[in-house]
Amino acid sequence: MGYSSLRSCVDDLEKNGFLIRISKEVDPNLEMASIHLKEFENSGKAILFENVKGSKFPAISNIFGTVERSDFIFRKSIKKVKKLIDLKMNPINGFKDPISSLKSAVYATMALPKRVSFPNDFEEIKISEIPQIKCWPDDGGAFITLPQVYSEDVMNPGIMNSNLGMYRIQISGNEFLKDKEIGLHYQIHRGIGIHQKHAVENGENLKVSIFIGGPPSHTFAAVMPLPDGMSEITFAGILEGRRFRYALKDGYTISADADFVICGEVSTDLKPEGPFGDHLGYYSLTHDFPFLKIHKVYAKKNAIFPFTVVGRPPQEDSQFGKLIHQMTGKAVENEIPGLKAVNAVDESGVHPLLLAIGKERYTPYNPTRAPQEILTIANHILGTGQLSLAKYLLIIEDENAPDINNKKEFFKHLLQHVDWSRDLHFQTKTTIDTLDYSSKELNHGSKLIIAAAGKKKRNLLTEFSPYNLSNKFNNQVLVIDGILAIDGKGSIEELIKELEAYDTSGIALITFVDDANFVSEDFSNWLWVCFTRSNPSHDVYGLNMKIENKHFSCKLPIIDARIKPHHAPVLTR
Repeated sequence: MGYSSLRSCVDDLEKNGFLIRISKEVDPNLEMASIHLKEFENSGKAILFENVKGSKFPAISNIFGTVERSDFIFRKSIKKVKKLIDLKMNPINGFKDPISSLKSAVYATMALPKRVSFPNDFEEIKISEIPQIKCWPDDGGAFITLPQVYSEDVMNPGIMNSNLGMYRIQISGNEFLKDKEIGLHYQIHRGIGIHQKHAVENGENLKVSIFIGGPPSHTFAAVMPLPDGMSEITFAGILEGRRFRYALKDGYTISADADFVICGEVSTDLKPEGPFGDHLGYYSLTHDFPFLKIHKVYAKKNAIFPFTVVGRPPQEDSQFGKLIHQMTGKAVENEIPGLKAVNAVDESGVHPLLLAIGKERYTPYNPTRAPQEILTIANHILGTGQLSLAKYLLIIEDENAPDINNKKEFFKHLLQHVDWSRDLHFQTKTTIDTLDYSSKELNHGSKLIIAAAGKKKRNLLTEFSPYNLSNKFNNQVLVIDGILAIDGKGSIEELIKELEAYDTSGIALITFVDDANFVSEDFSNWLWVCFTRSNPSHDVYGLNMKIENKHFSCKLPIIDARIKPHHAPVLTR
């Protein structure tokens, strides 16, 4: 059995040396976030803030701050969960190992939620009594950063068909009426959007319950990408080894184990939400989003308020990705024929950059190999769940492919084998991540598939002597073999004109940036700058560019990864 509450988890973490207490009064306005960021940076412990200014409730952060701590929290169930996921992927495994599968099936009974009476240790409170945590200086107010937002489909109601998602909640500031309204920022490709659409079509306001805290599996379930037809509620029960306990009150579903529950109806009107320091390392700006008209707010008498701080990755939320991969293993790869490995690059903010390795089997008899099957795989990837939010998808064939987690070697391999006259494939005027401000329009941007297969095309330059460019361009630095970064105040057109006069042999990719020295200091800097600050259709240029039958090609691509006027501000403290 797992934890019955957040407090039982806190006690266990402290008992085993994974938690520190801060008893002095701390200010929820920036101070708590600063303490958290420093502790996370040092791979530190979970932090229990016992005395939060302006609130009677303690708060905890950095629970999932290290893989070691997450493994400890879910130590009793993680292997069983992986077994169930494997069985879901390939049910025939159940016949190969019936005893083990039977054990998993028994464990899966924990998936069934259990209805209970409304908890007698809940008290009604106001939103303003919750710790008002503001993480970044220009945030529009206080936010809930680890909410579990529960909704049901009015067309197919019931807890087994529910959605539990994590969408940031603004609880103060802007035009929200104090203690009566809160912001609800949900992005594209989220189940709650379908639920609200059906409610509107049915002439109803969508009822939503927001759970905060409870057993850690409930928080993690809200971010877990699950197969179609599997409820986050059932997954939470499996992961915790304890059935999800819920009650019904005033037409709302209440998590009986949560520390806080907010009930309300989603307004059909919109109100400004944000800004918010977000996980790409920039502020999400103020935009109109739905908001919740509050019905009631409940808190356990001994409630603890969990929170996290997001910013340029890696942060605590990055550890969710590692834990998800640990549990799911090759689940994604097995769902897409021919896909061998995939890596949503955390340093780039996850959705901006996706690396993939696939099989190339279509024409083994053809000595002149070109991307074929891997293009089919790439299109499948961009049609699959949240993978579809990828902005840059770089895919190589599996022959002699490096470890996909070795990002430097992946790029070197791709750049050695890519043919820039054929291997750039754009999608324009499509959807991208809501938090990506490389485009001028929210949710709208472009995508670029770069697919490399066949024989090695070039050797990459390992040492570089700067070109004699005009004083409009300052620094020229080799980031890694074959990738050149250039900065300066000149235009992209001027840069192209000057570079076309030089021998660029051995250079396979150029990035035009604000600070070439910064991106060359660490490869993670380059990954972050290059892929968060460029919109492929607008910012990918090249030497000797041409368009033939709508296909873009060039001799050498240049990505304009400078900050543009429409970009969101970088997070600074």
